[in-house]
Amino acid sequence: MTKPNKIVNRLRSAPLRPPRMTPEMIADLAYRLTARDRDLLTLVWEHRVLSTTQITALFFPTPERARQRLNRLRQLHALLRFRPWTPIGSKPWHWVLGPTGAHVLAIEHGQTPSAFGYRQDIATAIAVSPRLGHQIGVNDFFVNLHAHAQNHDDGTSLEQWWSEHRCAALWGDLARPDAFGRWTEPCTDGTAATLDFFLEHDTGTETLSRVAGKLGGYADLAEATGTTTPVLFWLPSTKRETNLRRLLGTPEIPVATAVHTPINSPDGPAGAVWQPAGATGPRRRLRDLADIWDTVPRHDPATRLPAAHDLAAHDPATDDSGVW
Repeated sequence: MTKPNKIVNRLRSAPLRPPRMTPEMIADLAYRLTARDRDLLTLVWEHRVLSTTQITALFFPTPERARQRLNRLRQLHALLRFRPWTPIGSKPWHWVLGPTGAHVLAIEHGQTPSAFGYRQDIATAIAVSPRLGHQIGVNDFFVNLHAHAQNHDDGTSLEQWWSEHRCAALWGDLARPDAFGRWTEPCTDGTAATLDFFLEHDTGTETLSRVAGKLGGYADLAEATGTTTPVLFWLPSTKRETNLRRLLGTPEIPVATAVHTPINSPDGPAGAVWQPAGATGPRRRLRDLADIWDTVPRHDPATRLPAAHDLAAHDPATDDSGVW
């Protein structure tokens, strides 16, 4: 059970009562927001919570610039923050959408704040949720992919990153992935390989039989839509991966497994860490899976829900305009 002092530590920087909203506050924030700010608020809203480390990797050239801008957005109530408890040292600040930020995003989508679906108590509830670590882990996976793409000026791109909530709205009656992604990376022959995939981020809290049983829903989804999308299992240990692969055998849909942030892979999930289910031999890069399974992108971007975010179009070194 979470101790009371841990809860206090988590919430000590998240206001328990929303500030009194005025038209002047909303107008002031809208005037001061840059294009990068709007992208940042959109991404935080879609993926529930992002740490300072993650936001820096996605949007800023240096940690100092990130801290300065995040603190300014906090002063404007566009973002709220909390710091999760840890027994040793300290974790980075974690950020969720604030009330003025929600108002601006709602207006941009032609909605009232209530229709937009924002409530501050729900937004900050992730601070004490047992799923906080899982959500941060899912976000880490995609942030690492984006950072890898940013370091390669060759067309490598994380083209899509859809949240669990968005996936549930589209496919939740059959399958509920932790996220959907689209990864593109150039090949040695001058062409490019593109892989659509569903992510299952495993933290070891579920039985392996339950984890393996999720594939039934993905098979049903493939049959219902006529689109077979590979499933990637991202696991916390080599032992758990080995045991899961034994259960999986050779599944009817494409599946690959890998272990969280392997020490021997500086490229993270983009690197040669993936092993297709039912196969042996050397590990494969993420882009190689597209060739092995001969996949083509089939999820039409037109099916995006409101507030979609295309990371491929964003450059963290730009967009420093705007009024602070």
